[in-house]
This record gives sequence, structure tokens and C-alpha cells, in this order.
Amino acid sequence: MSLLSPESLSALLALTFLEIVLGIDNILFITLLSNKLDAKNRKQAIRIGLILAMGLRILLLLGLTLFIEMQEPLFSFQHPLVSLSPTGQSLILFLGGLFLIYKATKEIYERVELPDDVQKTHRQRSSLSLSKAIIQITAINFVFSFDSILTAVGMTNGLEHAVLIMGVAIVVSVLIMMLFAGPVGGFVSKHPSLQVLGMAFLLLIGFMLVTEAAHLSHAQFLNRKIGSIPKGYLYFAIAFSLVVEFVNMRIRSRVRS
Repeated sequence: MSLLSPESLSALLALTFLEIVLGIDNILFITLLSNKLDAKNRKQAIRIGLILAMGLRILLLLGLTLFIEMQEPLFSFQHPLVSLSPTGQSLILFLGGLFLIYKATKEIYERVELPDDVQKTHRQRSSLSLSKAIIQITAINFVFSFDSILTAVGMTNGLEHAVLIMGVAIVVSVLIMMLFAGPVGGFVSKHPSLQVLGMAFLLLIGFMLVTEAAHLSHAQFLNRKIGSIPKGYLYFAIAFSLVVEFVNMRIRSRVRS
């Protein structure tokens, strides 16, 4: 089958679209983290973050054999209440999910509970350097890359030139995201309500990664298997929340005028 065959092209288009949707996670985290930087470093952090996202995905593709080997259970734990067989992939997703839950909860608490003057002082003390921001972006990109490649492998299973199709989809999707990440980041930074909503999305994505890790570990609780959360539900909730927030912003702008 040729790379330009209808089947290959349709798979490429579908996978590119899906990679863009999955890239919302990356853009959200990178945007919210870059807001802690001074203005001159924000664009650079977003650009570097998305280039790292593309590079890590391509590296995982090149090491696809090692990636597949990480599906093998590392050990098995059996108990009347809980049983699981963690894999390398599930541990990475689990740790990444916990990190997102911690980061989002901490940011939401600071913005909602702390007084404005305390927030300002706290932000000055906890302001990030570009190097620290890149380290955090790299760590979470690694987790998102695993989740992205898992989905891509499932979509292209059985196709010829599957690795090439995944590679092209990754490069095209990241280039498209780089075009829109700057304007999106600038818009979000001007609207505090969108920043809190973005952190809530990260909290939701972190929970999804934890349940995905449990699913990959074949975890059971009270003899009930823990399934993964369909990503369609997650992104529908994000899209619906954004529509509601945009309506609220429109109403608020009319009241002010």
C-alpha cells in the first residue's frame, strides 16, 4: 500500500487532527507556566516547549520497540481489595497525573483563596526562571508524549508506513499549534477567569492520566476492573466549559459598556 493511498491519507488526516486535540494539554500547561515568566521569556518558553513536545514524540517513535517493551508488567500486587500489575508506561502516566493534580490544585488555591497582596508577594517569591520552566515543561511533555503515542499506535495499527504516518502527523500538528499558541497564550493571560478554568482542565487531565495508568496496570478494586476514561468525554467537557465562559465574558463586556 502506498503512502499516498486513500487509506494512508485518511489515517494521516485523522491522526493529525487528533494530535492537535491532544496537544491542548501541552498548550494549556505551557501557557499557564509561561505566565509565571517575565514578558521577554514567555514567547521563548512556549516555542521551546512545543519544539520539545515534537522532539520527544519523535524520539518515542524511533524507540518504538523499547516503548512497546514498557507494556510488560514490572511486578504484580494481589490483595482482596486491590490488585494491579504496573508497567513502565503506567508508572510514567501515574506520576505525570499526580504532578498535574498537585500543580493545578496549588495554583487554584493561590488564586482563589489568597488575598491579592499576598498573591503578588507569593508570585514574586515563586517566580520561575526560564531554565526551571523548561525543566517542568520537559517533564510533563514526556508524560503527554506517552499518552499521545499510545493513541497514535492504536489508530495506525496494521497500516503500512505506520511510523512514517505518525511522524508526519506529529510534525504537522506541532507546527499548527506553534502558530496559534502565542495568540492563545496572550488571550488567556489577559483573562484571569480563563486561567482558573485552564487550571481546572489540567486537574481534570491529571485525573484522566491517573485512571489511564490504572487501566494499563490492569488494576481491579473490589474485583471490579478500572477502565480508562474516553478522551471524547474529556474534550467535550473542555469545549462546553469554554463556550459557557466565552458567553459569560460577552455578558460581562456588555455590562461594563
